[in-house]
Amino acid sequence: MNAIDRLVRPDRYPRSSRYDPDWLLDLDMGPHPLWLLEDLARDLDLRPGMRVLDLGSGKGATSVFLAREFGVEVVAADWWIGAEEATAVFAAAGVTDRVSAVHAEAHVLPFEEGAFDAIVSIDAFEYFGTADGYLPYLARFLRPGGQLGVATPAMRHEVRELGAIPAHVKALVGWEALAWHTPAWWRFQWEITELVTVTSARMQQDGWQDWLLWARACAAHRPEGRSAHQPVIDMLIADGGEHLGFALVTARKH
Repeated sequence: MNAIDRLVRPDRYPRSSRYDPDWLLDLDMGPHPLWLLEDLARDLDLRPGMRVLDLGSGKGATSVFLAREFGVEVVAADWWIGAEEATAVFAAAGVTDRVSAVHAEAHVLPFEEGAFDAIVSIDAFEYFGTADGYLPYLARFLRPGGQLGVATPAMRHEVRELGAIPAHVKALVGWEALAWHTPAWWRFQWEITELVTVTSARMQQDGWQDWLLWARACAAHRPEGRSAHQPVIDMLIADGGEHLGFALVTARKH
């Protein structure tokens, strides 16, 4: 089985396995977004007709997945990817009746208060969501009882506890790893606001291995770009799951 074929894993990710790996790899902006979302969604209650904000939606794979798999109406918001580019992905996937794209920065969201039944963020929250005041800002856009779900790179121990960023991590991502927090950190950070109740905060099982499978598939998908993915592969092999993974965190607004 080659590296790309290993992205089809119906035993672990039955929903994600129905999607063409090449399609997904063409939309690459980070670790396998559908695996992260499928796992996170087990801790959410997503129902047809809900209005969901996909925050940091990238090129749109997660928004397509949300619309198809859960029958929700999705607003896909991203700062790095323009609305026209994302809309083209949604049109090709046949979901423009359920998904709309918005070009927006996470601290200046153009929505009314209480506009969403749920907000999800896959492999993006680490870039904008760690500040003490961000959850109170974001929670304004959830209706009472609304759900928040985040999948974000994580460390098994806080850098503060370790005393330094592990050398193999620092060599690749530098200070960025300071935003890779433990599930316990996220639980405290959210619950101390008294705005939400955290319903789940966990490390994804074998998340570093999933990340490694994805990096190897990306390298195989576009061999000319292998040099861009090899440092990630090397970092994950050096780590061996000692430090790195993904935090999956969900909550409900009071």
